[in-house]
Amino acid sequence: MAPVRTMLVWCPDWPVVAADIVDGIPATTPVAVLHANRVVACSEAARADGVRRGLRKREAQSRCPRLTVVEHDPGRDARAFEPVVAAVEEVVAGVEVIRPGVCAVAARGPTRYFGSEEQAAERIVEHIAQTCEVESQLGIADGVFAAGLAARTGRIVPPGGTPEFLAGLPIEALGRPHLVDLLRRLGLRTLGDFAALPAGDVLARFGFEGALAHRLAGGRDHRPLAVRRPPPDLAVTETYDEPLDRVDAAAFAARSLAERLHDTLAGHGLACTRLVIEAVTAHGQELHRVWRHDGLLTAAAIADRVRWQLDGWLSGTSRRPGAGRPGPARPTAGIIRLRLVPDGVLAHLGLQPGLWGETGAERERAHRALNRVQGILGPEAVVTAVLGGGRSPADQVRLVPWGDERVPGRPAAPPWPGRLPPPAPAVVLPVPMPVTVVDAAGEPVRVTARLEVSAPPARFAVDPPAAGTAGAGPGPSVLDIRSPVEIVSWAGPWPVDERWWAPAEANRRARFQVCLADGTALLLALAGGRWWVEAIYD
Repeated sequence: MAPVRTMLVWCPDWPVVAADIVDGIPATTPVAVLHANRVVACSEAARADGVRRGLRKREAQSRCPRLTVVEHDPGRDARAFEPVVAAVEEVVAGVEVIRPGVCAVAARGPTRYFGSEEQAAERIVEHIAQTCEVESQLGIADGVFAAGLAARTGRIVPPGGTPEFLAGLPIEALGRPHLVDLLRRLGLRTLGDFAALPAGDVLARFGFEGALAHRLAGGRDHRPLAVRRPPPDLAVTETYDEPLDRVDAAAFAARSLAERLHDTLAGHGLACTRLVIEAVTAHGQELHRVWRHDGLLTAAAIADRVRWQLDGWLSGTSRRPGAGRPGPARPTAGIIRLRLVPDGVLAHLGLQPGLWGETGAERERAHRALNRVQGILGPEAVVTAVLGGGRSPADQVRLVPWGDERVPGRPAAPPWPGRLPPPAPAVVLPVPMPVTVVDAAGEPVRVTARLEVSAPPARFAVDPPAAGTAGAGPGPSVLDIRSPVEIVSWAGPWPVDERWWAPAEANRRARFQVCLADGTALLLALAGGRWWVEAIYD
Protein backbone atom coordinates (compact mmCIF):
# COMPACT_ATOMS: atom_id res chain seq x y z
CA MET A 1 0.00 0.00 0.00
CA ALA A 2 1.43 3.33 -1.06
CA PRO A 3 2.03 5.74 1.83
CA VAL A 4 -0.38 8.66 2.14
CA ARG A 5 0.97 12.19 2.00
CA THR A 6 0.64 13.26 5.64
CA MET A 7 0.80 16.46 7.65
CA LEU A 8 1.77 15.86 11.27
CA VAL A 9 1.55 18.44 14.04
CA TRP A 10 3.96 17.89 16.93
CA CYS A 11 3.97 19.90 20.16
CA PRO A 12 7.42 19.49 21.78
CA ASP A 13 7.59 18.33 25.41
CA TRP A 14 3.82 18.02 25.59
CA PRO A 15 3.62 16.33 29.03
CA VAL A 16 5.53 19.33 30.42
CA VAL A 17 3.27 21.79 28.60
CA ALA A 18 0.18 19.92 29.83
CA ALA A 19 1.43 20.18 33.42
CA ASP A 20 1.81 23.92 32.86
CA ILE A 21 -1.71 24.30 31.44
CA VAL A 22 -3.53 22.10 33.96
CA ASP A 23 -1.46 22.26 37.15
CA GLY A 24 0.18 25.64 36.71
CA ILE A 25 3.78 24.36 36.79
CA PRO A 26 5.73 26.81 34.58
CA ALA A 27 7.26 25.05 31.59
CA THR A 28 10.01 27.69 31.48
CA THR A 29 11.53 26.28 34.69
CA PRO A 30 13.36 22.93 35.03
CA VAL A 31 10.54 20.36 34.95
CA ALA A 32 10.68 16.58 34.45
CA VAL A 33 7.72 14.24 33.96
CA LEU A 34 8.34 10.78 35.44
CA HIS A 35 6.80 7.39 34.80
CA ALA A 36 8.02 4.28 36.66
CA ASN A 37 10.72 6.44 38.29
CA ARG A 38 12.22 7.40 34.90
CA VAL A 39 12.10 10.67 32.98
CA VAL A 40 9.72 10.50 30.01
CA ALA A 41 9.77 14.24 29.19
CA CYS A 42 11.57 17.35 30.41
CA SER A 43 11.59 21.07 29.75
CA GLU A 44 14.24 22.99 27.83
CA ALA A 45 15.61 24.43 31.07
CA ALA A 46 16.00 20.92 32.49
CA ARG A 47 17.84 19.75 29.37
CA ALA A 48 20.22 22.66 29.72
CA ASP A 49 21.23 21.22 33.11
CA GLY A 50 21.82 17.74 31.70
CA VAL A 51 18.45 16.05 32.30
CA ARG A 52 17.58 13.55 29.58
CA ARG A 53 14.80 11.07 28.87
CA GLY A 54 15.36 7.68 30.46
CA LEU A 55 17.25 8.97 33.51
CA ARG A 56 16.21 7.77 36.93
CA LYS A 57 14.68 10.29 39.29
CA ARG A 58 17.70 10.43 41.60
CA GLU A 59 20.19 10.95 38.78
CA ALA A 60 18.01 13.65 37.19
CA GLN A 61 17.77 15.51 40.51
CA SER A 62 21.53 15.21 41.06
CA ARG A 63 22.14 16.87 37.70
CA CYS A 64 19.55 19.58 38.34
CA PRO A 65 18.91 20.20 42.08
CA ARG A 66 16.14 22.72 41.35
CA LEU A 67 14.23 20.21 39.19
CA THR A 68 10.44 20.05 39.63
CA VAL A 69 9.18 16.48 39.36
CA VAL A 70 5.71 15.76 37.94
CA GLU A 71 4.07 12.35 37.70
CA HIS A 72 3.01 11.16 34.25
CA ASP A 73 -0.77 11.50 33.71
CA PRO A 74 -2.10 10.47 30.25
CA GLY A 75 -5.55 11.81 31.09
CA ARG A 76 -4.14 15.24 31.90
CA ASP A 77 -2.14 15.25 28.66
CA ALA A 78 -5.23 14.33 26.63
CA ARG A 79 -7.43 16.99 28.25
CA ALA A 80 -4.86 19.70 27.72
CA PHE A 81 -4.39 18.67 24.07
CA GLU A 82 -8.10 19.05 23.29
CA PRO A 83 -7.98 22.82 22.49
CA VAL A 84 -4.99 22.25 20.19
CA VAL A 85 -6.90 19.62 18.21
CA ALA A 86 -9.93 21.90 18.11
CA ALA A 87 -7.73 24.69 16.74
CA VAL A 88 -6.38 22.42 14.00
CA GLU A 89 -9.94 21.39 13.11
CA GLU A 90 -10.85 25.03 12.60
CA VAL A 91 -8.36 25.08 9.72
CA VAL A 92 -8.53 21.56 8.25
CA ALA A 93 -10.94 18.64 8.48
CA GLY A 94 -10.32 15.01 9.34
CA VAL A 95 -7.80 15.37 12.17
CA GLU A 96 -6.59 12.14 13.77
CA VAL A 97 -5.15 12.18 17.28
CA ILE A 98 -2.17 9.81 17.40
CA ARG A 99 -1.34 10.53 21.02
CA PRO A 100 -1.55 13.61 23.27
CA GLY A 101 0.79 16.17 21.71
CA VAL A 102 0.69 14.67 18.20
CA CYS A 103 -2.06 14.74 15.58
CA ALA A 104 -2.08 14.15 11.84
CA VAL A 105 -4.18 14.88 8.76
CA ALA A 106 -4.02 13.89 5.12
CA ALA A 107 -2.15 16.61 3.21
CA ARG A 108 -4.16 16.55 0.00
CA GLY A 109 -7.17 18.55 1.19
CA PRO A 110 -5.32 21.42 2.96
CA THR A 111 -2.83 21.65 0.08
CA ARG A 112 -5.53 22.11 -2.53
CA TYR A 113 -7.42 24.62 -0.37
CA PHE A 114 -4.49 26.83 0.61
CA GLY A 115 -2.59 26.46 -2.66
CA SER A 116 0.57 24.70 -1.44
CA GLU A 117 1.89 22.54 1.37
CA GLU A 118 4.03 25.40 2.68
CA GLN A 119 1.07 27.77 2.98
CA ALA A 120 -1.10 25.12 4.64
CA ALA A 121 1.65 24.32 7.17
CA GLU A 122 2.19 28.00 8.01
CA ARG A 123 -1.55 28.55 8.45
CA ILE A 124 -1.98 25.59 10.83
CA VAL A 125 1.04 26.46 13.01
CA GLU A 126 0.08 30.13 13.14
CA HIS A 127 -3.52 29.36 14.10
CA ILE A 128 -2.40 27.05 16.94
CA ALA A 129 -0.08 29.76 18.28
CA GLN A 130 -2.78 32.45 18.13
CA THR A 131 -5.60 30.32 19.54
CA CYS A 132 -3.84 28.21 22.18
CA GLU A 133 -0.51 29.99 22.76
CA VAL A 134 1.22 26.66 22.29
CA GLU A 135 4.41 26.10 20.34
CA SER A 136 4.05 23.50 17.58
CA GLN A 137 5.98 22.19 14.62
CA LEU A 138 4.63 20.61 11.45
CA GLY A 139 6.24 18.07 9.17
CA ILE A 140 5.03 16.74 5.83
CA ALA A 141 6.16 13.48 4.25
CA ASP A 142 4.87 10.24 2.77
CA GLY A 143 3.47 8.31 5.74
CA VAL A 144 2.92 9.10 9.41
CA PHE A 145 6.32 7.79 10.58
CA ALA A 146 8.33 9.94 8.18
CA ALA A 147 6.09 12.95 8.82
CA GLY A 148 6.73 12.59 12.55
CA LEU A 149 10.49 12.70 12.02
CA ALA A 150 10.14 15.63 9.62
CA ALA A 151 8.10 17.52 12.24
CA ARG A 152 11.08 17.41 14.63
CA THR A 153 12.81 19.93 12.37
CA GLY A 154 9.73 21.48 10.76
CA ARG A 155 10.69 20.03 7.38
CA ILE A 156 8.60 19.43 4.28
CA VAL A 157 9.91 16.36 2.45
CA PRO A 158 9.24 16.50 -1.32
CA PRO A 159 6.82 13.90 -2.70
CA GLY A 160 8.73 10.70 -3.41
CA GLY A 161 11.74 11.86 -1.42
CA THR A 162 10.85 10.12 1.85
CA PRO A 163 13.24 7.13 1.41
CA GLU A 164 16.13 9.50 0.73
CA PHE A 165 15.17 11.66 3.72
CA LEU A 166 15.03 8.66 6.04
CA ALA A 167 18.23 7.05 4.74
CA GLY A 168 20.50 9.59 6.42
CA LEU A 169 18.81 9.55 9.83
CA PRO A 170 20.40 7.63 12.73
CA ILE A 171 19.05 4.21 13.56
CA GLU A 172 17.80 5.57 16.93
CA ALA A 173 14.96 7.25 15.01
CA LEU A 174 13.12 3.92 15.02
CA GLY A 175 12.29 4.46 18.71
CA ARG A 176 12.76 0.79 19.62
CA PRO A 177 15.66 0.69 22.14
CA HIS A 178 16.22 -3.09 22.23
CA LEU A 179 16.15 -3.45 18.45
CA VAL A 180 18.30 -0.34 17.96
CA ASP A 181 20.94 -1.63 20.38
CA LEU A 182 21.16 -4.90 18.45
CA LEU A 183 21.32 -3.16 15.07
CA ARG A 184 24.14 -0.88 16.22
CA ARG A 185 26.13 -3.88 17.44
CA LEU A 186 25.67 -5.37 13.99
CA GLY A 187 27.19 -2.26 12.43
CA LEU A 188 23.99 -0.59 11.19
CA ARG A 189 24.20 3.12 11.98
CA THR A 190 21.48 4.71 9.80
CA LEU A 191 17.98 3.90 8.64
CA GLY A 192 19.36 3.58 5.13
CA ASP A 193 21.73 0.82 6.24
CA PHE A 194 18.84 -1.06 7.80
CA ALA A 195 16.50 -0.50 4.82
CA ALA A 196 19.13 -1.94 2.46
CA LEU A 197 18.83 -5.40 4.06
CA PRO A 198 16.59 -7.98 2.32
CA ALA A 199 13.10 -7.93 3.83
CA GLY A 200 12.92 -11.73 4.10
CA ASP A 201 16.18 -11.95 6.02
CA VAL A 202 15.04 -9.21 8.41
CA LEU A 203 11.78 -11.04 9.13
CA ALA A 204 13.59 -14.33 9.73
CA ARG A 205 16.19 -12.77 12.05
CA PHE A 206 14.24 -10.09 13.95
CA GLY A 207 10.63 -11.26 13.73
CA PHE A 208 7.54 -9.14 13.14
CA GLU A 209 8.79 -6.13 15.10
CA GLY A 210 11.96 -6.02 13.03
CA ALA A 211 10.01 -6.43 9.78
CA LEU A 212 7.74 -3.51 10.68
CA ALA A 213 10.73 -1.36 11.61
CA HIS A 214 12.35 -2.34 8.28
CA ARG A 215 9.29 -1.06 6.41
CA LEU A 216 9.44 2.23 8.31
CA ALA A 217 13.15 2.64 7.59
CA GLY A 218 12.47 2.15 3.88
CA GLY A 219 9.85 4.90 3.74
CA ARG A 220 6.90 2.58 3.27
CA ASP A 221 3.60 3.10 4.98
CA HIS A 222 3.64 2.32 8.70
CA ARG A 223 0.37 0.37 8.36
CA PRO A 224 1.12 -2.78 6.36
CA LEU A 225 -2.41 -4.09 7.02
CA ALA A 226 -5.19 -2.83 4.75
CA VAL A 227 -7.69 -0.82 6.78
CA ARG A 228 -11.24 -0.91 5.40
CA ARG A 229 -14.39 1.04 6.10
CA PRO A 230 -16.67 -0.83 8.53
CA PRO A 231 -20.29 -1.59 7.78
CA PRO A 232 -22.69 0.97 9.33
CA ASP A 233 -24.11 -1.44 11.90
CA LEU A 234 -20.78 -1.65 13.80
CA ALA A 235 -21.32 1.72 15.47
CA VAL A 236 -22.84 1.71 18.96
CA THR A 237 -25.08 4.46 20.30
CA GLU A 238 -26.56 5.19 23.71
CA THR A 239 -29.18 7.82 24.59
CA TYR A 240 -29.50 9.13 28.15
CA ASP A 241 -32.67 10.47 29.76
CA GLU A 242 -30.64 12.53 32.22
CA PRO A 243 -27.93 14.63 30.49
CA LEU A 244 -24.38 13.68 31.42
CA ASP A 245 -22.82 16.84 32.82
CA ARG A 246 -20.36 15.26 35.30
CA VAL A 247 -17.13 13.57 34.33
CA ASP A 248 -17.59 10.58 36.66
CA ALA A 249 -21.05 9.78 35.25
CA ALA A 250 -19.76 10.16 31.71
CA ALA A 251 -16.80 7.87 32.45
CA PHE A 252 -19.13 5.15 33.75
CA ALA A 253 -21.29 5.42 30.64
CA ALA A 254 -18.20 5.39 28.42
CA ARG A 255 -16.94 2.09 29.83
CA SER A 256 -20.25 0.34 29.22
CA LEU A 257 -20.43 1.65 25.65
CA ALA A 258 -16.79 0.74 24.97
CA GLU A 259 -17.40 -2.86 26.05
CA ARG A 260 -20.44 -3.04 23.75
CA LEU A 261 -18.35 -1.80 20.82
CA HIS A 262 -15.55 -4.28 21.53
CA ASP A 263 -18.01 -7.18 21.79
CA THR A 264 -19.68 -6.13 18.52
CA LEU A 265 -16.37 -6.03 16.68
CA ALA A 266 -15.25 -9.34 18.19
CA GLY A 267 -18.48 -10.94 16.99
CA HIS A 268 -17.57 -9.96 13.41
CA GLY A 269 -13.93 -11.09 13.79
CA LEU A 270 -12.69 -7.48 13.62
CA ALA A 271 -10.51 -5.19 15.69
CA CYS A 272 -10.46 -1.39 15.84
CA THR A 273 -7.48 0.81 14.97
CA ARG A 274 -9.19 4.22 14.65
CA LEU A 275 -12.08 5.35 16.81
CA VAL A 276 -14.59 8.16 16.18
CA ILE A 277 -16.28 9.61 19.27
CA GLU A 278 -19.48 11.58 18.65
CA ALA A 279 -21.67 13.29 21.22
CA VAL A 280 -24.85 15.40 21.14
CA THR A 281 -25.78 17.78 23.96
CA ALA A 282 -29.22 18.69 25.27
CA HIS A 283 -29.02 21.96 23.27
CA GLY A 284 -28.30 20.14 20.04
CA GLN A 285 -24.58 20.87 19.94
CA GLU A 286 -22.64 18.14 18.10
CA LEU A 287 -19.14 17.13 19.21
CA HIS A 288 -16.79 14.97 17.15
CA ARG A 289 -13.27 13.60 17.55
CA VAL A 290 -11.11 10.90 15.92
CA TRP A 291 -8.57 8.89 17.95
CA ARG A 292 -5.89 6.86 16.22
CA HIS A 293 -3.86 3.95 17.64
CA ASP A 294 -0.84 2.12 16.18
CA GLY A 295 -2.01 -1.26 17.46
CA LEU A 296 -5.40 -2.83 18.12
CA LEU A 297 -7.75 -1.09 20.55
CA THR A 298 -8.87 -3.38 23.37
CA ALA A 299 -12.01 -2.76 25.38
CA ALA A 300 -9.98 -1.04 28.12
CA ALA A 301 -8.11 1.10 25.56
CA ILE A 302 -11.38 2.18 23.93
CA ALA A 303 -12.85 3.06 27.34
CA ASP A 304 -9.76 5.10 28.27
CA ARG A 305 -9.92 7.18 25.09
CA VAL A 306 -13.63 7.82 25.44
CA ARG A 307 -13.12 8.83 29.07
CA TRP A 308 -10.26 11.17 28.18
CA GLN A 309 -12.34 12.78 25.44
CA LEU A 310 -15.41 13.26 27.59
CA ASP A 311 -13.23 14.70 30.33
CA GLY A 312 -11.79 17.16 27.82
CA TRP A 313 -15.26 18.18 26.66
CA LEU A 314 -17.01 18.37 30.04
CA SER A 315 -14.48 19.33 32.68
CA GLY A 316 -12.86 22.33 31.04
CA THR A 317 -9.78 21.68 33.21
CA SER A 318 -7.46 22.37 30.31
CA ARG A 319 -8.06 26.06 30.91
CA ARG A 320 -6.07 27.68 33.69
CA PRO A 321 -7.71 30.86 35.00
CA GLY A 322 -5.59 33.95 34.66
CA ALA A 323 -3.04 32.31 32.36
CA GLY A 324 -4.35 33.92 29.20
CA ARG A 325 -4.74 30.53 27.51
CA PRO A 326 -8.14 29.92 25.88
CA GLY A 327 -9.65 26.61 26.92
CA PRO A 328 -11.85 24.32 24.85
CA ALA A 329 -15.38 25.34 23.88
CA ARG A 330 -17.19 23.70 26.77
CA PRO A 331 -20.68 22.38 25.91
CA THR A 332 -23.53 24.57 27.08
CA ALA A 333 -25.49 21.52 28.26
CA GLY A 334 -24.98 17.91 29.25
CA ILE A 335 -24.56 15.07 26.79
CA ILE A 336 -27.73 13.16 25.91
CA ARG A 337 -26.39 10.90 23.16
CA LEU A 338 -23.02 9.21 22.78
CA ARG A 339 -21.92 7.29 19.67
CA LEU A 340 -18.75 5.29 19.01
CA VAL A 341 -17.84 4.53 15.40
CA PRO A 342 -14.95 2.16 14.52
CA ASP A 343 -13.67 4.26 11.62
CA GLY A 344 -10.69 1.96 10.99
CA VAL A 345 -11.05 -1.77 11.41
CA LEU A 346 -9.18 -4.82 10.22
CA ALA A 347 -9.64 -8.56 10.35
CA HIS A 348 -8.66 -9.96 13.73
CA LEU A 349 -6.17 -12.41 12.17
CA GLY A 350 -3.03 -13.73 13.79
CA LEU A 351 -4.30 -12.84 17.26
CA GLN A 352 -5.35 -16.05 18.97
CA PRO A 353 -8.11 -15.55 21.57
CA GLY A 354 -8.23 -17.28 24.88
CA LEU A 355 -9.12 -20.95 25.20
CA TRP A 356 -12.73 -20.10 26.08
CA GLY A 357 -12.93 -16.79 24.21
CA GLU A 358 -12.29 -13.30 25.52
CA THR A 359 -15.71 -12.58 27.04
CA GLY A 360 -19.03 -14.24 27.59
CA ALA A 361 -20.63 -16.98 29.66
CA GLU A 362 -18.15 -19.66 28.52
CA ARG A 363 -15.20 -17.78 29.95
CA GLU A 364 -16.96 -17.09 33.24
CA ARG A 365 -18.00 -20.73 33.54
CA ALA A 366 -14.41 -21.85 32.92
CA HIS A 367 -13.16 -19.46 35.62
CA ARG A 368 -15.63 -20.84 38.12
CA ALA A 369 -14.69 -24.44 37.28
CA LEU A 370 -10.95 -23.78 37.69
CA ASN A 371 -11.52 -21.98 40.98
CA ARG A 372 -13.56 -24.96 42.17
CA VAL A 373 -10.71 -27.34 41.30
CA GLN A 374 -8.32 -25.15 43.28
CA GLY A 375 -10.67 -25.21 46.23
CA ILE A 376 -10.67 -29.02 46.23
CA LEU A 377 -7.05 -29.81 45.32
CA GLY A 378 -5.21 -26.66 46.36
CA PRO A 379 -3.91 -23.55 44.53
CA GLU A 380 -1.03 -25.43 42.89
CA ALA A 381 -3.43 -27.85 41.17
CA VAL A 382 -4.22 -25.34 38.39
CA VAL A 383 -1.30 -23.35 37.01
CA THR A 384 -0.62 -21.00 34.10
CA ALA A 385 2.65 -20.86 32.14
CA VAL A 386 4.33 -17.44 32.17
CA LEU A 387 7.26 -16.62 29.92
CA GLY A 388 10.31 -14.86 31.36
CA GLY A 389 14.05 -14.69 31.02
CA GLY A 390 16.58 -17.49 30.89
CA ARG A 391 19.09 -19.21 28.64
CA SER A 392 17.33 -22.51 27.96
CA PRO A 393 13.65 -23.15 27.08
CA ALA A 394 13.01 -24.86 30.43
CA ASP A 395 14.32 -21.81 32.33
CA GLN A 396 12.07 -19.36 30.47
CA VAL A 397 8.76 -20.84 31.65
CA ARG A 398 7.39 -20.32 35.17
CA LEU A 399 4.17 -21.97 36.38
CA VAL A 400 1.93 -19.57 38.29
CA PRO A 401 -1.19 -20.68 40.23
CA TRP A 402 -4.42 -19.76 38.46
CA GLY A 403 -5.67 -16.35 39.54
CA ASP A 404 -2.27 -15.07 40.78
CA GLU A 405 -0.55 -12.17 39.12
CA ARG A 406 1.24 -13.38 35.99
CA VAL A 407 4.65 -11.86 36.68
CA PRO A 408 7.68 -13.60 35.16
CA GLY A 409 10.24 -14.85 37.66
CA ARG A 410 13.07 -13.38 35.61
CA PRO A 411 12.98 -10.26 33.42
CA ALA A 412 13.11 -11.12 29.72
CA ALA A 413 14.58 -7.80 28.59
CA PRO A 414 18.17 -7.93 29.97
CA PRO A 415 20.70 -9.75 27.79
CA TRP A 416 21.14 -13.45 28.47
CA PRO A 417 24.56 -14.55 27.09
CA GLY A 418 24.24 -17.98 25.53
CA ARG A 419 20.48 -17.71 25.03
CA LEU A 420 19.19 -19.78 22.12
CA PRO A 421 17.91 -17.87 19.07
CA PRO A 422 14.23 -18.16 18.05
CA PRO A 423 12.09 -20.03 17.24
CA ALA A 424 11.40 -21.74 20.55
CA PRO A 425 11.01 -25.54 20.62
CA ALA A 426 7.52 -27.01 20.69
CA VAL A 427 8.16 -29.64 23.40
CA VAL A 428 10.54 -29.31 26.37
CA LEU A 429 11.26 -32.67 27.95
CA PRO A 430 10.70 -32.70 31.73
CA VAL A 431 13.64 -35.13 32.04
CA PRO A 432 16.42 -34.91 29.41
CA MET A 433 16.75 -38.08 27.33
CA PRO A 434 20.24 -39.65 27.06
CA VAL A 435 21.43 -40.13 23.48
CA THR A 436 24.59 -40.86 21.51
CA VAL A 437 26.02 -38.56 18.84
CA VAL A 438 28.93 -39.79 16.71
CA ASP A 439 30.88 -38.51 13.72
CA ALA A 440 31.30 -40.17 10.32
CA ALA A 441 33.97 -42.50 11.71
CA GLY A 442 31.71 -43.66 14.55
CA GLU A 443 33.62 -41.75 17.24
CA PRO A 444 31.72 -39.75 19.91
CA VAL A 445 31.57 -36.05 19.14
CA ARG A 446 33.30 -33.86 21.76
CA VAL A 447 33.62 -30.13 22.41
CA THR A 448 36.87 -28.66 23.73
CA ALA A 449 37.24 -25.91 26.32
CA ARG A 450 37.75 -23.49 23.40
CA LEU A 451 34.36 -24.61 21.99
CA GLU A 452 35.94 -26.49 19.09
CA VAL A 453 33.90 -29.46 17.84
CA SER A 454 36.01 -32.60 17.40
CA ALA A 455 34.18 -33.53 14.18
CA PRO A 456 30.86 -32.73 12.49
CA PRO A 457 27.97 -34.74 14.03
CA ALA A 458 26.94 -37.47 11.60
CA ARG A 459 24.62 -39.95 13.36
CA PHE A 460 22.21 -39.86 16.27
CA ALA A 461 20.78 -42.68 18.40
CA VAL A 462 18.65 -42.86 21.53
CA ASP A 463 20.33 -44.76 24.36
CA PRO A 464 18.44 -47.83 25.58
CA PRO A 465 16.78 -47.40 28.99
CA ALA A 466 18.71 -48.57 31.99
CA ALA A 467 17.71 -51.77 33.75
CA GLY A 468 14.61 -51.33 35.87
CA THR A 469 13.65 -48.01 34.26
CA ALA A 470 11.66 -49.23 31.27
CA GLY A 471 8.73 -46.96 30.57
CA ALA A 472 10.12 -44.17 32.77
CA GLY A 473 10.99 -40.74 31.50
CA PRO A 474 9.81 -39.26 28.22
CA GLY A 475 9.89 -42.61 26.42
CA PRO A 476 9.39 -43.34 22.74
CA SER A 477 5.95 -41.70 22.73
CA VAL A 478 7.69 -38.32 22.67
CA LEU A 479 10.72 -39.22 20.53
CA ASP A 480 10.08 -42.47 18.66
CA ILE A 481 13.59 -43.16 17.31
CA ARG A 482 14.82 -46.72 17.88
CA SER A 483 17.80 -46.95 15.50
CA PRO A 484 20.66 -44.62 14.52
CA VAL A 485 19.54 -41.78 12.24
CA GLU A 486 21.69 -39.61 10.01
CA ILE A 487 22.15 -35.94 11.01
CA VAL A 488 21.66 -33.85 7.86
CA SER A 489 22.34 -30.39 9.38
CA TRP A 490 23.35 -28.89 12.68
CA ALA A 491 24.13 -25.54 14.35
CA GLY A 492 26.10 -24.66 17.46
CA PRO A 493 27.55 -24.90 19.93
CA TRP A 494 25.85 -22.42 22.27
CA PRO A 495 27.81 -22.62 25.52
CA VAL A 496 26.38 -22.13 28.99
CA ASP A 497 28.49 -21.85 32.13
CA GLU A 498 26.12 -21.04 34.98
CA ARG A 499 26.95 -20.60 38.68
CA TRP A 500 30.60 -21.45 38.11
CA TRP A 501 31.41 -19.84 41.47
CA ALA A 502 29.44 -22.58 43.31
CA PRO A 503 30.90 -26.01 42.31
CA ALA A 504 27.97 -27.93 43.78
CA GLU A 505 25.48 -25.92 41.66
CA ALA A 506 27.61 -25.34 38.55
CA ASN A 507 26.02 -26.13 35.19
CA ARG A 508 28.33 -26.18 32.19
CA ARG A 509 27.12 -27.51 28.86
CA ALA A 510 27.18 -26.90 25.12
CA ARG A 511 23.95 -27.00 23.14
CA PHE A 512 23.34 -27.89 19.50
CA GLN A 513 20.38 -27.71 17.16
CA VAL A 514 20.27 -30.71 14.81
CA CYS A 515 17.98 -31.83 12.03
CA LEU A 516 17.69 -35.57 11.37
CA ALA A 517 17.12 -37.37 8.07
CA ASP A 518 13.52 -38.18 9.05
CA GLY A 519 12.73 -34.46 9.47
CA THR A 520 12.91 -34.36 13.27
CA ALA A 521 14.57 -31.24 14.75
CA LEU A 522 16.08 -31.49 18.22
CA LEU A 523 17.85 -29.42 20.82
CA LEU A 524 20.82 -31.40 22.16
CA ALA A 525 23.13 -30.65 25.08
CA LEU A 526 26.59 -32.03 25.81
CA ALA A 527 27.44 -31.97 29.52
CA GLY A 528 30.08 -33.99 31.36
CA GLY A 529 30.85 -36.03 28.25
CA ARG A 530 27.19 -37.16 27.85
CA TRP A 531 24.71 -36.13 25.16
CA TRP A 532 21.09 -35.36 26.06
CA VAL A 533 17.91 -34.33 24.23
CA GLU A 534 16.48 -31.24 25.96
CA ALA A 535 13.68 -30.26 23.57
CA ILE A 536 11.98 -31.09 20.28
CA TYR A 537 11.10 -28.60 17.52
CA ASP A 538 7.98 -28.75 15.38
